[in-house]
Order: sequence, then C-alpha cells, then structure tokens
Amino acid sequence: MDELPAFAKRLSEENVVIYADEKSFKKIENVYPAELLFPVMEDSYGTEFLSMKMSIKTVSSFDEAIAHINQFSSKHSEAIVSEDAKRIKKFRKMVDAASVYSNVSTAFTDGAQFGLGAEIGISTQKLHARGPMALGELTSYKWIIEGEGQVRPK
Repeated sequence: MDELPAFAKRLSEENVVIYADEKSFKKIENVYPAELLFPVMEDSYGTEFLSMKMSIKTVSSFDEAIAHINQFSSKHSEAIVSEDAKRIKKFRKMVDAASVYSNVSTAFTDGAQFGLGAEIGISTQKLHARGPMALGELTSYKWIIEGEGQVRPK
C-alpha cells in the first residue's frame, strides 16, 4: 500500500482512470488528479474496460486476492507481479484463467503470439464442443507465461 502513490503517479502520466476502493482512494486522493479518480462501484470489478481504466481492490491477504480474482475474473488472462516464487506457483495453481502470467503483460494473450495463428472471433472463455466428440474436444488448456517485466510494443 505504501507504493500505491508512486504507482498512481505513473498511471496519471498516462491519464488512466482509477476506480478505487475506500482504502486506496484515501491513499491517493491527494496525489491523483480528481478528474481521473472515482470511488469504485461493485460492477467495476467484473468489467473489462477496454480502455485506460482500472479498478483497485485492497485485500488483507494473498488468499483474499485469489478469491477476489476468481470471483470477478473473465477467466481469460490474469497476472501476478511478484518476486516470491511460492506465491507465483500458488497463483498459477489457484487462479482459474486460460492464460496465467507472472511478471509479464497480459497483452501477450493472442493466438499469433502463442504461435497458434491468427485469432478468430469466438469466446475465449471455457467453450464446450458441439457435434461428434472424442477426448480431444473435452480438453481445456491453461497457458502459463513467465516473464521479467516484458510488455508488448504499441
């Protein structure tokens, strides 16, 4: 929580709109532009903004963070930034998403980036097959991506 003001300052330089819970709002309200800072709404946590917006939830434990992610996740891509190998391993195991990242941008979730070819316009959630099936159609993948701070070029 002590790092939040410095982190927020960098976000303000990119004009990121923040929806903050009560604790984080109080922590950054004097250093973050008022026109970019709003109290969080419950539906903010399950929203994929598709823009320079984010919501912040303060948790009291790692397990609470995982529970929050699993409750509000789209199950598409989730990430952890950590130097703690045990936490990264637990995060990978406990978070239910198609792509689970550690220390790398989730912007790499892309069929071409994974070497699978061009993306197609279908649901990337859990999708069940239709028609004749065998064992292969009952398979679901969980991609694990490790990094050291990589981001995808704009």
